[in-house]
Parts: sequence; C-alpha cells; structure tokens
Amino acid sequence: MKKRLSKKQMIIFSLGQFGWSLLGGIISAWLVTFFMPTKADAQLGATQYIIGGLAIGGFLTIIGLITATSRIFDAVTDPLIASLSDSSKCKRGRRIPFMQVAAIPFAVVTVLLFCIDFGAENWLNILWVSIMIVLFYLFMTMYCTPYNALISEFGQNQEDRMFISTSISFTYLFGTLFAYIPFVVAGASMNTDTGVITNKMVTSMLVNGGMDQASAYAWSFRICFIVLAVIACVAMLIPSFALKETDFIDPKPSNENVFRSLASTFKNKDFGAFSASDIMYWVGLTMFQTGLPYFVKVSMGFDAGMVMLFMGGMSILAAVFYPFVTKFVKKFGKKKLVIAGFLGLALCYAIAALCSIPGFCPEEGAGANGLSWAFGIAIMVISALPMALLGIIPQSIVADVAEAEAKTTGQNREGMFFAARTFAMKFGQSIAMILFTSLAVAMSSKGSSADEVYPDKSGMIIVACVAVGFCVLGAILLMFYREKHIMKTIAKEEDKEFLKAIENEKE
Repeated sequence: MKKRLSKKQMIIFSLGQFGWSLLGGIISAWLVTFFMPTKADAQLGATQYIIGGLAIGGFLTIIGLITATSRIFDAVTDPLIASLSDSSKCKRGRRIPFMQVAAIPFAVVTVLLFCIDFGAENWLNILWVSIMIVLFYLFMTMYCTPYNALISEFGQNQEDRMFISTSISFTYLFGTLFAYIPFVVAGASMNTDTGVITNKMVTSMLVNGGMDQASAYAWSFRICFIVLAVIACVAMLIPSFALKETDFIDPKPSNENVFRSLASTFKNKDFGAFSASDIMYWVGLTMFQTGLPYFVKVSMGFDAGMVMLFMGGMSILAAVFYPFVTKFVKKFGKKKLVIAGFLGLALCYAIAALCSIPGFCPEEGAGANGLSWAFGIAIMVISALPMALLGIIPQSIVADVAEAEAKTTGQNREGMFFAARTFAMKFGQSIAMILFTSLAVAMSSKGSSADEVYPDKSGMIIVACVAVGFCVLGAILLMFYREKHIMKTIAKEEDKEFLKAIENEKE
C-alpha cells in the first residue's frame, strides 16, 4: 500500500492552489477593471484600451464577447488535457509532469495579457487580449486539471480529503486576496476634499522618473502583476518538485478515449446535478470578485484602496471558519452546507443592491458616509461563512463522485471529473464576465465622447439582483445531488462520522 501524505505534505501541496488562484484572481479582479475603467479611473489617467459600452448587438460588450468566445476553445482543451493526464504512463506520475510544464507559461501569459499599448480603442488591443486570454485558459487547464485530480488521489479517506480541501481553500482565499494588492500600491487616487490627484507608491515613482500620467498609471499595475506572477509561479512549482507523486499513488492509466471518457463523466447524474449547481456558484463568485471594486467605488463612494481592506476583512473572517467546516460536515453533511452557502451569498448580493440605490451612499469619488461603512461591514461579515463553505466543500464533493465512479466502473478518470469542474469554473466565470460587463453599463453614464461609457449605480443594482437569482438557482439544482448514495458507495471504516450526518437523507 502506498504512503499517506502527512499534514505537512498536504500543506505543501496546497501551495500550488495559492499560485494558480493568485493568477486566476488577477484575471477575476482586473480583466474587467483594467479594460473597463470607471469615470473616476479615467480622470486619474486610465486608458480605455477597448471600446466600452454595449458595442455588440446593443447588449454585449467587447470584453464580454472576448471572454465568451474563449470558452469555445476550452470546450476542446479541457477534456483533451484531462484525457491525456488520465491515460499518461509517465514514470513520474500522471499529474505532476503537466503541472511542471504549465506553471511558467501560465504566469508569463497572465502578465502579457495586460501589456498592450497600441493606443486607446485600437483594434489591435482586442486581438492581443483575445489571443492572451485563450492562452491563459489553456495553461490554467494544463495546471489545474491534473492538480485538482490529485485531491481525490492524495485524499485516501474523508478526513484526509477534508484536510486537503481546507488547506487549498486557505491558499485559494489568500491567493485571491493577493490579487487585490495593486489597489493599494498602484494607480492613483483622488483627494475628495481638494479634488487633487495623489499618486500611489508605484505611480509616483514612475511619474518622478519622467513617465507621463497615463503611462505611469498603466505600468504601475503591470509592475504589480509581474511581481505577483513571479510569486505565483514559485508557489505552483514547489509541490511539483517537493512531492513525488508515485510515492503516494499507484498510477492506473485509464484506457478510455477522450470522447467516451467525457460522455461517461456527464452521464453520471450526481455529477450532472453538482456540475449545474457549480456553474451557478462560479457565476455568483466571479460576479462578486469582479464587482467588488465597483460596489466599493461606484455604489458606496469609497476610494479604490478600500477594496483591499474589504477583501482582506472577508478573507480573514472566512479563514476563521475554515477549521470548523469539517466539524460542520460531520454534523450536517456536505449538501446542506453548500446550499446554505449559496443562500448566504445571495443575501450579500441583496445588501449590495440596497447600497447601490441612489441617495443611500455618496456618488463615486465623493467620499463614503456612515451608511457606506454599514453596508460594507455587513457584506464583509455575512460573506465570511458562505465563502468558507463554498471554498472547501465542493472540491471534496467532486473527489467523492470521482472515487464512486472508479469503484463502480473500474475506470480511474479523476482528471476528467476535475476537468469538467475546471470547465464549469471557466464557463461560470465567462457568463459572469458577460453579464457583469453588459449589465453594469446597461443604464450607464457617458463620458466626453459617445464611446466613453462607465458603470453606474443603476447598473450595479441590476448586477446584484441577477446574481441573487443565480445563487438561489444554484441552491435549487444541488438538491438533486444524491449525497447519501455517493457516500455509501465510497465509505470506509474511518468515515462513520461523516455518514451519521446524512443517515436520514434519501438515496
């Protein structure tokens, strides 16, 4: 029998999640923010590289269309990479070699995506971003699909699986949090009392070095992205070299071809119910991550630097709940807790809609008031438990379903199951980007020219209300997942406590 990972080795493994979530967080937090600036951002020097507003058919933005079309490419690469990993006969294992190859280009492409300077609203900017976003998701798949498959393979029982899921949720949370650092150290801010633009750390250095305000504003973010990408790359490489896959796993390559394997994966009705719900989760989460800078600046009237404060507060409070999630699972089961997480996230969006109502909070750039702080703190506190539940439990559910399938069919297709979840993640993120970029400017204010369209409070109300609907739908869809059936299929002697929580559930 192969060795079990020690707790220390599980923590080392979780560093890979920190790396890829940091790169993913840069895209979630900055793809829209960088290419669809607010009116205040434009006054500070932000360049509108891509035409804003509903430029496609009167209901779709160009940046939204770019993210949507990249999903077509993913529909091919996700199952292909999963099948290659599942069927790999490499002596070093089925997963680690893919992670080692993908880490460096994954980090490089993340930075290159933002390194365009063909002038404002130049069609070459659209071409550049389109190519880079496709490459970004390709290398994300090459790293994440094999990495996530190891959760099921390294977790030999429910206790190990929950510890791994908790560890990678910690690193996911803080990886995402790191992606918000540029809000504090880059860019520029407006002094609401004097109306004077004050340079932040990196921008100030570049302006003092002779760079004009617009170029300094853009490069202040790019420099931050470079530093963060290097950190992410190192974090992704550590587990791939520190852990020898074959010491812990006896690789059993799947002999199914890619199309049969993919069809078998989606024929699993429990995975189908989970996957549909999971798409709703990623829509809700991405709209939250993408929308946070806009809710903070446009809806509540805070300075951009407060985005990091609120994100940091949410992350710390969520981390407080992490050690208790396994105990909650033993008491209530996984499905009920994920449904509770969906409803908690929906409540946060309902509050975000309220704070966007004109008259409650000041306009963008006018400075926050007492209600701004009340709304911000309420969202920060209420989101903590849902973020903890939704950050940990879904990963372990996929691992459970993959193990149950392997026991039932004899085919070890963990990679394909996690590829399907990776696709659900990216598909959900894509829907969120389309919806956010379109809805945020649906009733928008215009700048000095017809193409200068900026998100406003009305758009943020629509965004929040639509997000509530997705969260509620996710909770409903998960009700069709047969948790008791799956758990009984994979249960081991040491998993008795986990079975007690769902003994009264229907199969």
